[in-house]
Amino acid sequence: MTPLKNPEHKELANAIVRFAGDSGDGIQLTGTMFTQDSAILGNDISTLPDFPAEIRAPIGTKAGVSSFQLNFSSGEIHTPGDRPHALVALNPAALAVHLPDLEWGGILIVDDDSFSPVALEKAGYGGTDPREDGTLRNYQLYRVPITSLTLEALRPLGLGKKQATLCKNMFTLGLVEWMYDRSAGTVLAQIDRLADRKKRRPGMREKTEVQAQANKLALQAGYNYADTVEI
Repeated sequence: MTPLKNPEHKELANAIVRFAGDSGDGIQLTGTMFTQDSAILGNDISTLPDFPAEIRAPIGTKAGVSSFQLNFSSGEIHTPGDRPHALVALNPAALAVHLPDLEWGGILIVDDDSFSPVALEKAGYGGTDPREDGTLRNYQLYRVPITSLTLEALRPLGLGKKQATLCKNMFTLGLVEWMYDRSAGTVLAQIDRLADRKKRRPGMREKTEVQAQANKLALQAGYNYADTVEI
């Protein structure tokens, strides 16, 4: 997508952001970390975690979609909000479930790598692709190859594809941190604190250090990408 030119910062009364993806995409962790960052910055916050109704629903299906919504403001708020101003959808099923809630003209970020014919079929799109058929024309759409960019960012660590792909939620968090004019520093500190707790478990030190490094690299890659294309 053509990057925006000369973007201007806007001061918002509040912002409602929803992260959505498969139940194995780390959506709840992403939302929790963004919430903690908002609290550290002094925002008033209200959250709405949403877990799949089915245990271990098939990957890529609507039944397996997990989401986390956060409403944050410098003023007082009392609810997690109704219609999000920004939606991050990590697969077609997440898009299908949550697009109806996104406000008209809202920001929509999708993982372009996830829109395979099989994934579209599982999400109920049949032979159509919502990115191409006009379904998303009324939104500010950003088609970001989140999975492949995450894999590229983590290549120096020599991780397997499956393990590296698990960090795409941190890439996503980096995108949103930049969008709302934040430093990634507080989230990096959160990652370190989580790692320190896990290291205390027997036999977990080396694995935890690698995981923490991967998460931080993915977060920084997402932040830098958003800065480059000026989401």
